Amino acid sequence: MESLDLAAFLLPVAFTAGLVDAIAGGGGLITLPALLWAGLSPVESLATNKAQAVFGSGAATVHFVHKGLVRLRDNSVAIFCTFAGAAAGALLVQRIDSASLERLIPALLIGFALYFWLSPRVSDLDSHQRISGTAFALMIGLSVGFYDGFFGPGTGTFFALGYVALLGYNMRRATAHTKLLNFTSNLAALLFFLPGGHISWTIAATMAGGQLVGAWVGSHLVLRHGAALVRPLLVLASILVSGKLLWDQVAAV
Repeated sequence: MESLDLAAFLLPVAFTAGLVDAIAGGGGLITLPALLWAGLSPVESLATNKAQAVFGSGAATVHFVHKGLVRLRDNSVAIFCTFAGAAAGALLVQRIDSASLERLIPALLIGFALYFWLSPRVSDLDSHQRISGTAFALMIGLSVGFYDGFFGPGTGTFFALGYVALLGYNMRRATAHTKLLNFTSNLAALLFFLPGGHISWTIAATMAGGQLVGAWVGSHLVLRHGAALVRPLLVLASILVSGKLLWDQVAAV
């Protein structure tokens, strides 16, 4: 594609992905097909997607920190564990096939969608905390971070579920903290994809602008509307990611 045509196509795509991802996750479901359509190979698409997604999740994180929903010092252990998990996942996925994990994830995401839709714990009010912050970091930070570095779709849903079900966070707090850990895992995976030289920096830079604006708008909407907006979009994002993965599996047969 010509560079101007490519920019005109990818900028609105990145804006939409940043907006959706800041609210409910699943932005990669929008950007990865766009990168493949633009002519990048699967490996280049995955690496470039991480490079541009860092800007969206980073912008949303900065906004939530500025508004006081997230304290970096209180989340240092979770940040460290998530970074370590994502680094391990990014290293491993370059050595083994992720097909078995791809078959499992749709069922998990559909189950999580039902939880978000039906559970009374998903609201604008905090509920009972079930585990300590350190246990959460070791259990969720490491595992979901590893998953994001290794595979990726639905990462935001997994983090949000952990915050709601295990730490008792309301939807605003859960979404804000999800963006912090999602930014951490994106950054870690990006750093460990760098040596492979698969990133198209021109495309990543083009999409970064759209991601920044979309994430800024989405994070403001989260603060304004809370569970009334996040809850249905989390359910929708989970179902869409599951449907996309299941379709890919059927098409590959």
